[in-house]
Amino acid sequence: MDQPSGRSFMQVLCEKYSPENFPYRRGPGMGVHVPATPQGSPMKDRLNLPSVLVLNSCGITCAGDENEIAAFCAHVFELDLSDNKLEDWHEVSKIVSNVPHLEFLNLSSNPLSLSVLERSCAGSFAGVRKLVLNNSKASWETVHTILQELPDLEELFLCLNDYETVSCSPVCCQSLKLLHITDNNLQDWTEIRKLGIMFPSLDTLILANNNLTTIEESEDSLARLFPNLRSINLHKSGLHCWEDIDKLNSFPKLKEVKLLGIPLLQSYTTEERRKLLIARLPSITKLNGSIVADGEREDSERFFIRYYMEFPEEEVPFRYHELVTKYGKLEPLAVVDLRPQSSAKVEVHFQDKVEEMSIRLDQTVAELKKHLKTVVQLSTSNMLLFYLDQEAPFGPEEMKYSSRALHSYGIRDGDKIYVEPRMK
Repeated sequence: MDQPSGRSFMQVLCEKYSPENFPYRRGPGMGVHVPATPQGSPMKDRLNLPSVLVLNSCGITCAGDENEIAAFCAHVFELDLSDNKLEDWHEVSKIVSNVPHLEFLNLSSNPLSLSVLERSCAGSFAGVRKLVLNNSKASWETVHTILQELPDLEELFLCLNDYETVSCSPVCCQSLKLLHITDNNLQDWTEIRKLGIMFPSLDTLILANNNLTTIEESEDSLARLFPNLRSINLHKSGLHCWEDIDKLNSFPKLKEVKLLGIPLLQSYTTEERRKLLIARLPSITKLNGSIVADGEREDSERFFIRYYMEFPEEEVPFRYHELVTKYGKLEPLAVVDLRPQSSAKVEVHFQDKVEEMSIRLDQTVAELKKHLKTVVQLSTSNMLLFYLDQEAPFGPEEMKYSSRALHSYGIRDGDKIYVEPRMK
């Protein structure tokens, strides 16, 4: 078979990690490895290779010399080959089979859908625990082959692959703990349930940016499908019904939920969203990345009772009755208007006259004097004002600063203002 044209893995490796481009660096995780190579190898003692190789966006199309790969990559356990031009699984197999301790492999954005992954090739991936196939357009047949040959696979990334459906594998993958399948086109719950069948040990399911519209499953069935699910991410899904949120309680081990950007919550304030979700999900300990403390849970559950207490009986969720049993029927919170008073009714005293007036409290003393000119028949320059707080023990206070706002005196309804002519 002819060697594919383009840059080889080994060629890029030599260029990037040559002593000129990648000098020796000390420190944790930065140790440099110069492995023993075959006698007479032109690469001998030339490359400074870390155990984590990042070769993304390098135009790699093929493996290159397998003996050289084996000589220099024996210690490598992480390999990033994302955004290259690998389109033949055989070439990927040649690389991976010569990296015996490989645990993490990123093949994102390589055109690997152009070839078929045979089980003999997939066998070379056997030790991989974390596999990233984002934007590779890998078919479900390819995924199934991988699952059958990777007995220790724990994390699988299948984002941006244009999946509209899920094809069930003939064999369950008991080892998989995390599935990252965001930014696809999975809309129907019947497709999501297949993931539960394929991955019964799943701990974390990340479904963000799929337009999942509803969770059509009974509570008993949900518990059987995802018996070990601890965390679920439904950011920007199409959920629009509180009943779907309630169904998350059916996952027996669920502790972490992410639910930002769903249609259901658009009409609520930020505070209402968080409190209503916390109250409906009694077992979660983290919501949208933030820990739910005991005090916040109690506040949210009490908020939930008050929120629904005026709703018609047929619209009140079952969770309301559970919380009333827990806390009892609560009194509505008193409505306190904390906005500053904008006006006040005061008595204006001048000589032997008393006039009740409503004055704006956002005006200044100088503006009040102008307003009082026609009432007391004095010029503003010949006018002295004194303010008497009805509850103050110290007597009237002269309002001597013309630019001072009236609200700063704390004027309230029933207070008095005395006007006196300035003595010449």
